[in-house]
Amino acid sequence: MAKPNEPYQMVLVESYFPDSTSGLHGLVHIRPCAGQGFPNDMHVECSKSMANDYPLGTRFRIRAKVTDKQGGRDFLYTSWRWKYEVLG
Repeated sequence: MAKPNEPYQMVLVESYFPDSTSGLHGLVHIRPCAGQGFPNDMHVECSKSMANDYPLGTRFRIRAKVTDKQGGRDFLYTSWRWKYEVLG
């Protein structure tokens, strides 16, 4: 991780179909919900089960932090092993 000092925080996220999947893996992705201070197009690295095992538009509460990969675009990261809350 390129931002080791960023704190983890609770974030609401949702599954969605991106307008373009160029450079992305899979059809369904996860993004931060509006009104939390994160861009709506920010990517979220998380458990694939959030995108694959729940209906499109499902919201989740995760523990995540802002990071980047060696100076690239910021994204939210949570471990795929950590529990998350399904909000519906």
